[in-house]
Amino acid sequence: MQVSAMGDRGTSNYSDMTDFILVGFRVHPELHILLFLLFLLVYAMILLGNVGMMVIIITDPWLNTPMYFFLGNLSFIDLVYSSVIAPKAMINFWSVSKSISFAGCVTQLFLFVLFIVTEGFLLAVMAYDRFIAICNPLLYTVQMSTRLCAQLVAGSYFFGCISSILQTSMTFTLSFCASRAIDHFYCDTRPLQRLSCSDLFIRRMVSFTLSGLITLPTIIVIVISYLYIVSTVLKIPSTEGRKKAFSTCSSHLGVVSVLYGAVFFMYLTPDTFPELSKVASLCYTLLTPMLNPLIYSLRNKDVKEALNKLLEKKSTIL
Repeated sequence: MQVSAMGDRGTSNYSDMTDFILVGFRVHPELHILLFLLFLLVYAMILLGNVGMMVIIITDPWLNTPMYFFLGNLSFIDLVYSSVIAPKAMINFWSVSKSISFAGCVTQLFLFVLFIVTEGFLLAVMAYDRFIAICNPLLYTVQMSTRLCAQLVAGSYFFGCISSILQTSMTFTLSFCASRAIDHFYCDTRPLQRLSCSDLFIRRMVSFTLSGLITLPTIIVIVISYLYIVSTVLKIPSTEGRKKAFSTCSSHLGVVSVLYGAVFFMYLTPDTFPELSKVASLCYTLLTPMLNPLIYSLRNKDVKEALNKLLEKKSTIL
């Protein structure tokens, strides 16, 4: 009630607004402690899993390949964009005001869009990498050169940055006049649009077009890459060879399924069900970054061997 009262206090334009209020989850106050502990546990696993993955990839020379270069960048992206969301959400479980400054809200949205879009492009790059590795193995080291890998990662960040600039600028040039209370646990485009008294038709059309230009090419690259991969693998005569080839792709397919499944569920959920949107948002803001290192470590023989060697080295030193 306090948040609602604070959020509905008169009208204000973005130009004289000093902060927003993150309503978060509409649950009994007694459940805030449970939610805080749950967020803390998940975030701790995100830190441990993704930092551990980066350390393993950097320290083991056998993992100095394009696939693990991309995987290291994926872990870095997961670590950063979850860190943009989780700490503030945990603080707000104990905060009375639940406020976030205007600049903080802009920064949160900008960084989140930057890294989530970058991850989408990076997953497409990783699918292309698997396509080259399986369909053209003799030319793999030539085609996936160090320079090309760096360019592909840089391109992913570039498109993520462009998308983030456009999305953030379109959102924060709105006039926020109905309320300061964002019905979400972080600053996202759709909850912010609900606070606006501006005409949203053109902005929503531009946003939809932008989302299509981002999502469709990445999905097309992933689908086409795996069509060629499946076609090539089915031609392998031995069962063991087919199993080994598929195992190199299963982890990536798992990550793609979790991320895109959560994102589609989130943006296909009607605005009339904000609590359902919050649950869907949890899937790709916290669960996906937590699951990615687990998927790659549990289903990847090279990573497990590198982890064992690292642990043995640490125990020898101790």
